[in-house]
Parts: sequence; structure tokens; C-alpha cells
Amino acid sequence: MKRNIISLKHITKRFKVGEGEFTALKDINLEFNKGEFAGFVGPSGSGKTTLLNIIGSLDSPTEGEALVMNKDIATLSHKASAKLRNHHIGLIFQVYNLLPVYTVYENVEFALLLQNHTKAQRHKMVMEALDWVGLTNLANKKPDKISGGEGQRVAIARAMVKRPELVIADEPTANLDAENAHIILKMMKKLNKELNTTFLFSTHDEKVMKYLNRIVSLRDGAVEKDEIIVKEAYQ
Repeated sequence: MKRNIISLKHITKRFKVGEGEFTALKDINLEFNKGEFAGFVGPSGSGKTTLLNIIGSLDSPTEGEALVMNKDIATLSHKASAKLRNHHIGLIFQVYNLLPVYTVYENVEFALLLQNHTKAQRHKMVMEALDWVGLTNLANKKPDKISGGEGQRVAIARAMVKRPELVIADEPTANLDAENAHIILKMMKKLNKELNTTFLFSTHDEKVMKYLNRIVSLRDGAVEKDEIIVKEAYQ
């Protein structure tokens, strides 16, 4: 049975620009079920990142209702938004933002420090997450000693270590060559299938689009097309 974990109803987002305002999102209506592997695509300025930020509780809509795991984003306090992200949402960005003074292991463990786990539990979870992305051998390396592709895999492990229900990935392959991009995407697809984690992307990368099961095309802040991909190019 499919379970709805994201419901967006009449989402509008406006930003103040000087004495006027800019409408970044216009009356967005979408729903996503648990386990989807979907993406927002469109040109720069189409509203992809703004929409992801609202779903990830990093921002709130000006109008409309955004329910994420039955939480109304617009009504959440700063503390409640942080709790939602800390426990249920994994974030992966174009720049993977690893802390340079910490090891790969410590960067992944960082996501667990605000949760109530023992040191032994954290160790098990971190090594499991590093195993998912094939980097257990680099656990004690610092970020400046690993490649860009490996850095992004560490970012995936950091996002997945708490086994979130939802992972938000904003242009995660933008700084990667084609080979590393495919490695990353196959890894995400594997985690999506094995853990039934919902993945939502913001992208204009054709390589990413080939892996998606659903593509929501945005233009000028509105949904232009919502397409279910029946046959996957990659399994």
C-alpha cells in the first residue's frame, strides 16, 4: 500500500526584492509517496531549489500548505523544523560541505550527535553507512585526502546514516565527471530500493534524469509537466 509522505497544496512563495517582490513559486500542487525516486527539473530560476527547501523545512511557503510526514511546514518553529531534519530528512547538496578538520568517519557521525545513540550504536551506524557507499577503507582519512567523487559519497553516507524517510538532493552531480556521477546515482538507486527511502532531486543534468521514476518539470515557478517514467533506463 502506497503511503503519502509529501503533500503540497497551492504552494506560493514570494521574496522581497527592493520595494517590490518576486514570485518564485506559483500555486504548486503535488504529492509524493514513500519510496519514490523523483526529481524537479527545469532551467535556472524555475523554482527547483526553492521547492526543495520548503519540502526540507529549510524555508516555508508564503501561501498554501506543505505537509511533510504529516508536519505542516508553515507552522513549525525553528526548533521543530530542525528536529524534523535531524531525524527524518537527509540533505545532499552540490557542494558536499565536509568539515575539513574531521575524518570521514567523524563527518558521517556528526549527523548522529544530536540523536540519542550510544557511542557503540553510532559506530555501528557510521560503518554501515560507509559500507553502503563503499568507503569503509577511508574512514580515518581527512577530506583533503580524498577525491571529489569520494567526497560526495561521504555526503551521501552522512545523509543516509540516520536512515531518513526522505533524502533531498540539490544538484548532487553538478561537480562530478560522468563516471563518478553514474557511481553516485547507482548508489542512490540501490539505497532507494533496499531501504525504501524517498529521494527528491533538483537537477538539470540529463544523467540524473535517466535514473528518475518521476520527473516534475518546472518553468517560471509553476508545474509544466508531471511525468511518471514507466521504463527505467538504469536498474
